[in-house]
Amino acid sequence: MRKFFTSESVTSGHPDKICDQVADAILDEYLRRDENARVACEVAATTDFMLITGEITSEAKADVEKIAREVIKDIGYTDKNVGFSYDSAEILVKLNRQSPDIAQGVDNSTESESGDIFDKTGAGDQGLMFGYATRETEELMPLALMLSHKLCKRLEDVRKSGELPYLRPDGKGQVTIEYDGGKPKRVEAVVLSSQHDEKVSTEKLRKDLREKVIDAVIPKEFIDGETKFYINPTGRFEIGGPNGDSGLTGRKIIVDTYGGKCPHGGGSFSGKDPTKVDRSATYMARYAAKNVVAAGLADECQIQVSYAIGVAKPLSVSAETFGTGKLPDGAIADIVAKEFDFRPAAIIEKLKLKRPVYRATATYGHFGKPDFSWERTDAVDKLKKYL
Repeated sequence: MRKFFTSESVTSGHPDKICDQVADAILDEYLRRDENARVACEVAATTDFMLITGEITSEAKADVEKIAREVIKDIGYTDKNVGFSYDSAEILVKLNRQSPDIAQGVDNSTESESGDIFDKTGAGDQGLMFGYATRETEELMPLALMLSHKLCKRLEDVRKSGELPYLRPDGKGQVTIEYDGGKPKRVEAVVLSSQHDEKVSTEKLRKDLREKVIDAVIPKEFIDGETKFYINPTGRFEIGGPNGDSGLTGRKIIVDTYGGKCPHGGGSFSGKDPTKVDRSATYMARYAAKNVVAAGLADECQIQVSYAIGVAKPLSVSAETFGTGKLPDGAIADIVAKEFDFRPAAIIEKLKLKRPVYRATATYGHFGKPDFSWERTDAVDKLKKYL
């Protein structure tokens, strides 16, 4: 059966992604100094202004404003004439300590008297989280999303290398895949938009982005005479970044996860330490789903896990394999619940989440990158025994 699916991504200079990167850079610095820091950092940005707010509880101290300016500079906002720059933006910091009501549930779960060390740490909030994997790509990620990420990463690379010196940091990419019988068949459409300076013509920009970005990323076998290309479709894109649109932490959660191929529980990731199950349990669900697919139990797998605040053990673990499972979905859910420990403290230990690794997650997706601990497939052997 013929159908279409679309996913998007954004560059590091997109206003929402600036905020995500600042929040995660702050988290990293606190974890560098205090691995037990509690961080829930939110960032907002607009024309030459940034607000950093939220709750941080730690014995460590960090120069939050300095961290933010370094991130903004690294992204490429270095010219105050474009309306947002590391050296001219006003940065307002309003941070408080974590609520003691939340802290008591995290530090002493309802099961803390069991004697199991992993029962002591309760979930930092209620909620539901999803993990997903599919055989569509070598990363076991959806094809439309991975191509969108690669387009935007390539857009950043040609800007930072000086190959296309007229580009500015803001940009977006989008790919539509046509499926036939459930398998990716071709690229139906590519949308690519990049901020640029006033000197480059629209014609040159479109030519360069087609040749140096799109053609360098999209596999030739997926492009045919019917594939549609929309490059800076409005024409000019000189005003961008926080000067063109306000930015906010956590507003690109679909870009961060599976590009819409999988449901999202609603919680954002960036700026949150791993006691927040919005982040850590989503990583664990991806780890479980990826290993299920890599082990051959299914070609496509979605894991859902849910929590109550202050409770260590998840309320539910379920699996959906969309008809691709070698075992019934209920059996796969039982296997996942048995073989993967979803208690927050166990997740943190298993995936080594107290390390300062989070800024790297804040651009081009939290999944599909081989260096992250939740992307390992080291549980494959123990899952294969169930086949």
